[in-house]
Amino acid sequence: MIKVLVADDQELIRQSLQIVLNSKEGIEVCDVATDGQEVIQCVRRQKPDVILMDIRMPKMDGVQCTKIIKENYPQIKIIILTTFDDDEYVYNALKYGASGYLLKGVSMDELESAVRTVYNGRAMINPDIAAKVLTLFSRMARADYTIPVGKKGMEELTRTEWKIIEQVGTGAANKEIAETLKLSDGTVRNYLSTILNKLELRDRTQLAIWAVQVNVAPYVKDEES
Repeated sequence: MIKVLVADDQELIRQSLQIVLNSKEGIEVCDVATDGQEVIQCVRRQKPDVILMDIRMPKMDGVQCTKIIKENYPQIKIIILTTFDDDEYVYNALKYGASGYLLKGVSMDELESAVRTVYNGRAMINPDIAAKVLTLFSRMARADYTIPVGKKGMEELTRTEWKIIEQVGTGAANKEIAETLKLSDGTVRNYLSTILNKLELRDRTQLAIWAVQVNVAPYVKDEES
């Protein structure tokens, strides 16, 4: 059972998400919260697997709350829900460890899929904002937000793994990577898990930012030569 915490300052949205998600097999809304401070209290009580977090809430917004949750409960996955009209919120939510970013207008099926995706350790970014998020990745890579990766981990990467990292850095989804490299979806998922372990990175978002930072193309070329 996937335990989900719903955090939104609008009662109608909280109730709607609770009703819909509770109707999905294998998903249970364990609690709801109206602001960031309540989220932290609920997390201590319920230990949810996934948090659906409104980005703009009173007392403590979703970005600051994400930072606190990920520092203290790194295993909890967070999906940010927003109308997406503020780049700075996106930038910081990703920086602090949000696993997913969705517009509030997504369908309930898409939301269910997002919950299951992040629960299984993968990132979930709404296709409508993927291009904008990639711009933010580049901005984060050029700024002072550095993803540290050990030299040993980089040296252990195979040619195929470098190719997959290159694809992740362009924002390609697993299916697109599989088609480009002529692999199965499952094989790509397994490779990604191995890559994250070798580089000691938390999730796909960190991997994408790191890929932009290091410019992996020369490494792919070196491996092929």
